[in-house]
Amino acid sequence: MKVKTASSFFAFIFLVLFFSSINAQELFAPEGVNFMENKSFDNSENARKEILEVYKDLRVADVCDAMDMIGMQDIGLMDREIRPLYRDVENFKHRFVGFAITARYVPTDRRYKATPETWQKVRGEGYGLAPSPWEKLIVPGSVIVIDASETGDVGFIGSSNSLDWMINGAVGTVTNAGARDTDEIIKVGYPVYTKYISRGIRPGRLRLESYNRPISCGGVLVFPGDVIVAAGEGVIVVPRERALEVGQYADGIRTGDGKGRLERYKKLNLPVDDTVKKYKDK
Repeated sequence: MKVKTASSFFAFIFLVLFFSSINAQELFAPEGVNFMENKSFDNSENARKEILEVYKDLRVADVCDAMDMIGMQDIGLMDREIRPLYRDVENFKHRFVGFAITARYVPTDRRYKATPETWQKVRGEGYGLAPSPWEKLIVPGSVIVIDASETGDVGFIGSSNSLDWMINGAVGTVTNAGARDTDEIIKVGYPVYTKYISRGIRPGRLRLESYNRPISCGGVLVFPGDVIVAAGEGVIVVPRERALEVGQYADGIRTGDGKGRLERYKKLNLPVDDTVKKYKDK
């Protein structure tokens, strides 16, 4: 009887292991392929300074016109729904130009049941799925461009992390989704261009899919390192390989406009402001 019981037990264990191995073999992870590679470009300090110098006084409209001149109509012009959180018409603090750092967030596939006692643990797990490892790439002149389309009411740009980005040298952020703590962001003068205002935090709402890869934002393809120009009219993206060419044409457009506006200022007896002052002696 004992022999029979032992045999039955081992037979049962064998069946469990056998079916477990079958189930394990059924697991399958599809292999993905990235067809779009990042572009190569001169990212030396001198190259960055040269581009920023050309673009420092340019408006989105000037750059848009220059893009038209080289046959790139509407290629880099973001959707008009992406607007600045604020507009500073005295000092133009909402304007910026810089180089893209890209990140892509997607809607999450999980929710979290939490109580006040377990919330800190749950919150940490959620942030673990939606971190910001791209922050280590921020250097002076960086623009953070985030694709988080359709992620819902989540403000991954807030009053604290935007300050960290400022400390590290970021000049602004652009997203096709939302930002929260917007009163505080506006108060400190950090430029954010966003599609809408959000309220929720990351856990249970989104996940990080990739960073420093080509993304879509505002209907525009953005590569890491592309030149981002933002002003009251919105945002335009200039492919890095054509940045100097576009900037030089745009500077010519801006100069002609500035001289013409200065003449009109004189006829209207308007005080010469910073938008036309540099053309006074030209």
